[in-house]
Amino acid sequence: MNLRAQVAAIGAALLLGWTAASGALAADRPTAGEILRSWYYLMNELVRHTATYSPPVASRNFGYIGVTVFEAAVGGSDKLVSLAGQLQGLDSVPARQPTLEYDETIIINAALSDAIVYYFGNTGPTGQRSIKAAQTKWRELVIAGVPQDIVARSEAFGQEMAGTIHQWSLGDGGAEIINMGFPLEWELPKGEDKWVPTSLVRQQQLPLLPEWGNKRTFAVPNGATCATPGNPPYSTDPESQFYKEALEVYDTVKNATPEQIAIARFWSDDPMLSMTPPGHWVSIALQVAEHEDLPLDENVDLLARMGIAMADAFVGCWADKYDYNLLRPITYIKRVIDPKWEPILNTPPFPEYPSGHSTVSGAMEAVMTAFFGENYAFEDRTGSPDGRNPRTFASFRAAAEEAGISRLYGGIHFHSAIVDGLEQGRCIAAYTNALKTRK
Repeated sequence: MNLRAQVAAIGAALLLGWTAASGALAADRPTAGEILRSWYYLMNELVRHTATYSPPVASRNFGYIGVTVFEAAVGGSDKLVSLAGQLQGLDSVPARQPTLEYDETIIINAALSDAIVYYFGNTGPTGQRSIKAAQTKWRELVIAGVPQDIVARSEAFGQEMAGTIHQWSLGDGGAEIINMGFPLEWELPKGEDKWVPTSLVRQQQLPLLPEWGNKRTFAVPNGATCATPGNPPYSTDPESQFYKEALEVYDTVKNATPEQIAIARFWSDDPMLSMTPPGHWVSIALQVAEHEDLPLDENVDLLARMGIAMADAFVGCWADKYDYNLLRPITYIKRVIDPKWEPILNTPPFPEYPSGHSTVSGAMEAVMTAFFGENYAFEDRTGSPDGRNPRTFASFRAAAEEAGISRLYGGIHFHSAIVDGLEQGRCIAAYTNALKTRK
């Protein structure tokens, strides 16, 4: 569904009930968990229609949004513990007045109503209208029947929390995205193994976000904390590992089965055409959370951990990408094996090793497995609005490994980048899983 259709769907659904993602009756006042998921569904639609939302940027903002809703819920729960003092640079957050009454649904709605502007303020006119429509209608629904003093107090607290987390976010080095993330000046590394542009688009003659690996992290100490072992040594010798991995990509794409092509496209998650890899995993989390009918404390815990882990995963992955600066399969294969070869997917405009989709998928696998357990089977319907059939997985690990190998099927990554990326993501997620969120 495109954003114009989404706006119409939201408007129609709000007349019937409260959200396009729920079957709630018109007379029902949404719970905090329902309003939380509704905002996330809307944000995932905005990701695909906001020009600066490359995967690293999407992951960063989901990280801060996750922390926002988590901290907004802490004071109303006897189960949650603040992340202040546990995350890089987050020393303190606002506290509720202990003797006064607050409404959890209003707090979450107010926090996300402000946060969506902080992190999606540069979306286009249609997105802006969608945001304003949701702000207006969802506020009407959540304040219905609540005493005015509780409304005012709850909204003020939610807004204060969103503002505090936003101010913290401004110091991480990733708040301002110029030229959609492509540097105006950048010296490309020299060497036959180094990345060269693969796109004819003028803007993409320099690589995406080359400084992202230096950005402040959330839970890991820095971008180098879970460094990968490095790609196999570059070689054109047919007996070398590098050549064999390139030949594997070449042969796989040339002889791709319908199932392999379907997998490649299901996980393609291209910027501006989809909700990106981070948004895809957020979509999975929302589907599972809705299926399990998670209470608010578990909902915000899951979304905060996922946002933190995915943001750190892209910092770590990007640190290695610009350390190794490895060329893409399309460059090597056309140069060494077959000048007429073409991949199934469009090659992204940045270095190959490690695979970003693999790194974030390894991280998401680890977070969701820790949360829901091993061998949690689920169906992923993320691509259904775009005409892709749902896929069923026996576990989050199975989904992550399919997401990783999809990049080889699509012809845009070598095998080592996938395997090492998955392990890098799992390493990064261990720091997120070690955070204390519950009493």
